Amino acid sequence: MIGKRPLSRRTLLQGAALAAGAALTLPGVASAGQDGFGRKRRIPPERISVQLYTLRSLLENDLEGTLSALSDIGYRHVELAGTYGRTAAEFRKILDRNCLRATSSHIGIDGDLDKTIADAKTFGHTYSAVPYVRYGTIAEWEDFAKRLDIASRQFAKAGIQFGYHNHDFEFTAIDGVRPYDVISRLTNRRYCHFEVDLYWAVVAGQDPVEIYRRERRVLQYHVKDRGADGGWADLGTGNIDFPRIFRETAPGIREFIVEHDNPADPLKTAEVGYDYLRNVRF
Repeated sequence: MIGKRPLSRRTLLQGAALAAGAALTLPGVASAGQDGFGRKRRIPPERISVQLYTLRSLLENDLEGTLSALSDIGYRHVELAGTYGRTAAEFRKILDRNCLRATSSHIGIDGDLDKTIADAKTFGHTYSAVPYVRYGTIAEWEDFAKRLDIASRQFAKAGIQFGYHNHDFEFTAIDGVRPYDVISRLTNRRYCHFEVDLYWAVVAGQDPVEIYRRERRVLQYHVKDRGADGGWADLGTGNIDFPRIFRETAPGIREFIVEHDNPADPLKTAEVGYDYLRNVRF
């Protein structure tokens, strides 16, 4: 347990339910889509996280209170997107007090990479990923991919798996070549993984299952739903078939990260997302 913050009644009940159904999460004991007793699989709670970008409007005004609320919902892992004026050490202490661990972060590779890696180690990251870049030519994408490969090797020396997070435009060809394929070709899958944003992949007309099978290095999902209007939706209220995606890929995915780019009620979105991932069966 991180920190000494008492567990809420909700968390204690979830822990009891997890213990009672532990067989459902044992890997490698069943055929696809089932556990050893013929029941559908579920996502282990330790693989559930939330991208803090979802809650940025609340974090800017009440960092500790918002993190405390996430802990009460049941989260134990978060993915960072900035530190809101705190140093890595200061932010880490706040996370510790609220029984949270920043297992992952969205960070760039420009600037002082040694300092970036040092901060990642302070947080205790297992993963990090570039959240967004966009270029107009394949030559620029090739240059970025080469720099990404170098950075991922440097992160690996620090014990951190580094990767890339997609939007939809990486799947649109430039002069007949897709940027996503450039990144795949010019980075080593041993060091550079993919964090697939399921919403953006689907918007781009891609099947996340095929991405997973083709790339063989997808370790994280941004689990973001799509509404009937094509915009973002809380998990389970949209039209993305998450059970199908999870059924075909879940054994290889290490983190399922709840995200919504512009929620009306960020904490409610986080709670709906956590409950959906805890209860979905596939």
